[in-house]
Amino acid sequence: MTKPLALTLGEPAGIGPDITLQAWLRRNALGLPAFYVLGDPAFLAQRAKLLDLPVPIAEVRLEQAPEAFAAALPVVSTGHRVTALPGRPDATSAEAAIGAIRQAVADVRAGRAGAVVTNPIAKAVLYRAGFSHPGHTEFLAELAADGGALPQPVMMLWSPTLAVVPVTIHVSLREAIEQLTSPLITSTTRIVAASLRRYFGVSRPRIAMSGLNPHAGEDGTMGTEEDTIIAPAIATLRNAGLDVQGPLPADTMFHDAARKSYDCAVCMYHDQALIPIKTLAFDEGVNVTLGLPFIRTSPDHGTAFGIAGKGTANPASLIAALQLAARMASQSS
Repeated sequence: MTKPLALTLGEPAGIGPDITLQAWLRRNALGLPAFYVLGDPAFLAQRAKLLDLPVPIAEVRLEQAPEAFAAALPVVSTGHRVTALPGRPDATSAEAAIGAIRQAVADVRAGRAGAVVTNPIAKAVLYRAGFSHPGHTEFLAELAADGGALPQPVMMLWSPTLAVVPVTIHVSLREAIEQLTSPLITSTTRIVAASLRRYFGVSRPRIAMSGLNPHAGEDGTMGTEEDTIIAPAIATLRNAGLDVQGPLPADTMFHDAARKSYDCAVCMYHDQALIPIKTLAFDEGVNVTLGLPFIRTSPDHGTAFGIAGKGTANPASLIAALQLAARMASQSS
């Protein structure tokens, strides 16, 4: 990969700055790809001092980032000054987080960076500042729009142990059931299959699809969505040549033997997909947004305000996100 990765600051009061500094320190031991941070250089220098981490901060222009990466953490300023303290987001938090995301997407779309890697954001902080999107995924779709046409973003949680995709994402369970349709399942699964081929080198993806209800509806006695919504979608996908099995009872899809039978599990709602992967691979899981005209990965955890600035945050998920972004960029080039 010849282009550096664009890493956003995330919520400044969270652990994003902490794990970013720790990831840079492990760059040589782990062979990490070159990346630069979009944020406030002075703020990152202060956090490094607070954590007593020997990380020199270099404010650079983007084109200088790859060369600077060897000796210092390159930071491209977004022009947003940050004053938030660990665990205490303030009025500068939302502007800094949103500005970094916008600039990262602009850099990748302009061909200046290889992929977007995002540190965790605090949705409640952004909502109070007027942010109108349910989360990162939906905001990225807006930034990716061409001529007003929004792409369909698909959230994949990936790890070496398990990959999962929820068909409905950041909505209540009641709304998720209302949103669930055969066309939505079909379009989501097509994006998953195409992405597995393009970015993960899986020539014939095997996809396991969950049911919605307990026991996948138990032949209609515990719900009919499997027969009326999910099965027709599976039939359409199979007719298109995709290897899709289901609908399967969600409670028997994730044990060791079951996971060996598929490359990705497509589930009907957020927690149905995320609970198993966060149980099996909490520190190694990566959030990947499929269906966009650029690559985006992120750690599979939140801001963890309670441990921010204390030096105890685990950078494993961010490191995995950086490594996967570089792998996907190389695979697609």
